[in-house]
Amino acid sequence: MSLLPVEFAYVTEDSLREWRTGNPSFKLSDRPVPMLRFIFELCSTMVRGELPFPKCKLALNSVSFAERVSELGSTFADIVTQMAQDLTMPGEYRARLIKLAKWLVESGLVPLRLLQERCEEEFLAEAEMIKIKAQELKSKEVRVNTRLLYQQTKFNLLREESEGYAKLVTLLCESTESPSCSVSGATIGIIKSLIGHFDLDPNRVFDIVLECFELHPDNNIFLELIPIFPKSHAAQILGFKFQYYQRMEVNCPVPFGLYKLTALLVKKGFIDLDCIYAHLLPKDDEAFEHYNALSSKRLDEARKIGKINLAATGKDLMDDEKQGDVTIDLFAALDMETEAVAERSEELANNQILGLLTGFLSVDDWLIEKSISSVYNTIHQAHLQNFGSSGVSVDAMNTETLSAHRSFIDLPKELFQMLASAGPYLYRDTLLLQKVCRVLRGYYLSALELVGGSQAVLNSESVSDINRDLRLHLKEARLRIEEALGACLLPSLQLIPANPAVGQEIWEVMNLLPYEVRYRLYGEWEKEDERMPMLLAARQTAELDTRRILKRLAKENLKQLGRMVAKLAHANPMTVLRTIVHQIEAYRDMITPVVDAFKYLTQLEYDILEYVVIERLAQGGRDKLKDDGLNLSDWLQSLASFWGHLFRVADLTHQRQDRAQHFVGIEDFLWLWFALSDHYYYVACQLEGKYWIPFAENLHQICSVECLERKQSGQSGTQY
Repeated sequence: MSLLPVEFAYVTEDSLREWRTGNPSFKLSDRPVPMLRFIFELCSTMVRGELPFPKCKLALNSVSFAERVSELGSTFADIVTQMAQDLTMPGEYRARLIKLAKWLVESGLVPLRLLQERCEEEFLAEAEMIKIKAQELKSKEVRVNTRLLYQQTKFNLLREESEGYAKLVTLLCESTESPSCSVSGATIGIIKSLIGHFDLDPNRVFDIVLECFELHPDNNIFLELIPIFPKSHAAQILGFKFQYYQRMEVNCPVPFGLYKLTALLVKKGFIDLDCIYAHLLPKDDEAFEHYNALSSKRLDEARKIGKINLAATGKDLMDDEKQGDVTIDLFAALDMETEAVAERSEELANNQILGLLTGFLSVDDWLIEKSISSVYNTIHQAHLQNFGSSGVSVDAMNTETLSAHRSFIDLPKELFQMLASAGPYLYRDTLLLQKVCRVLRGYYLSALELVGGSQAVLNSESVSDINRDLRLHLKEARLRIEEALGACLLPSLQLIPANPAVGQEIWEVMNLLPYEVRYRLYGEWEKEDERMPMLLAARQTAELDTRRILKRLAKENLKQLGRMVAKLAHANPMTVLRTIVHQIEAYRDMITPVVDAFKYLTQLEYDILEYVVIERLAQGGRDKLKDDGLNLSDWLQSLASFWGHLFRVADLTHQRQDRAQHFVGIEDFLWLWFALSDHYYYVACQLEGKYWIPFAENLHQICSVECLERKQSGQSGTQY
């Protein structure tokens, strides 16, 4: 039996002849040869006995390798190890292989350590490269691997010897006494020395550092100590802390310092939020299921507000309808929310996800006011400069007069994400809500001025791309403003008890948008109430209080009850005004006192009133004429008379300057309505002129249109 045949590409008969004769000037090839292939052919030749071992160096000197020469010993060791594993090798060849391995070590071509690392124990024993038997070497290798890989290192735990931990805590306490100083390299070296000298568990040391950081969250020294520990261990250690408070036998809640510490480490990038989120309770599925059940319960409770109890006795109904006992509850929805929170206080205290969210808020990781502070200061300073030069009132905060001082204003998208997430709960900070309104107004006016300035100055074709970018910026700004109004500002207004200043600030933003966009936002606003129990409760309560006031509204108590109506409209304008319009359609005698009470309304509420009237006019399913085909329906007569009296009688002094622009929506709707109506409808309007005249006489004031005494069916177009 012999070795498997080898195809020799470099060690040929001619080269063997030259090496045997000892020709030092012989060169195998002008080009570099692959080291692994050449040495394999050379070793196979020497094992076969075709080349003496001493001639090996001459063969190596006659070639140039493509790889580094420093890898020569490792290559020899790999080839010898591979050949030694050939169990079919004849005894004489194996004897030469053993002699070759000895010669390579003696000649210094291969370090002994490499062969001991890579060769089998039996081959090393045959080559006398180890001093013990092969079986004993195998047993020793198993013991060493077990000790290194499977045996747990026994560290000095805190309950055993406390000297090392005492020195560690003392060092950390000394560092906290001077929070302004930074951690020196010597302090880090001392901590590492304590771990090594006292065999301290590094994870336990890391835990102690985090506990000290939890007690002193404002001390930035610990942020410099955390990087000396493995980053992946921080999330696991904090996770075990949260899991400890999840045990049934632990009755105390998670301390707030732990939430703040976790939020700060996430903010600084030491741990990933996903890693720590997996350790928190409740789980997402459980939380969503519980939230949906609770929301359904609260929505049912809110829908019951204002419902008539058919089981009530006559005495109970009389007690509820006592004359003079007219009160409004502006805090009913807030009280329901407070009771719901108090009812779930224990559950919320154990909600670790909610606690972590409060931790993020405490470290200023997600604050609305922080994101708008610089922009608000810019707008405020510009307003102060304008006030100093023109003498206008500081309280007005009119951003339209700031064009000379306004610079480019851009808001981060994170701000609008925060507003969408905050939703109606921005009502808790009315000052912040007004700041947001002013910043959004300045942001949109800045985008408008950029587009207007670019169209006036940059008219060449070379700047068309700039104009396109500015128009895209304006479009994006408008979409963001609409989203903020619909998701946050308007719902928040419903929960603020009778604060007309907030409504005016919101109107300053909405006034920049066309009436089509405003009306769409009003329609979406009402749909939002059906999904949130607190908003639905506020709407139901406002509707109930409005009906109670309208039952007692008269000329004698107009001043008192009119102010109550205004207070309700300041918070829930959509609900209150729609309820009033519904009552007017049914009870025409209410028009005069209601119009007199509307003198307390704000511009935003008049705009919503216009939307409500248009909505009622456009509502389908109701006949506009009576059964005789000539007379107008009662609801349409009442609505027309109400709208006419509103302009003739109501004290709208604060509206007169903007009246033509303010009611452009109903102007467009009315003339479109007239144009699409049949000819007999105009006949009916003329026959019932005594009802329509109060409305028609004001059309030329509202719409800048002259009313025609007789309008034929072909003259239904607008007369400007």
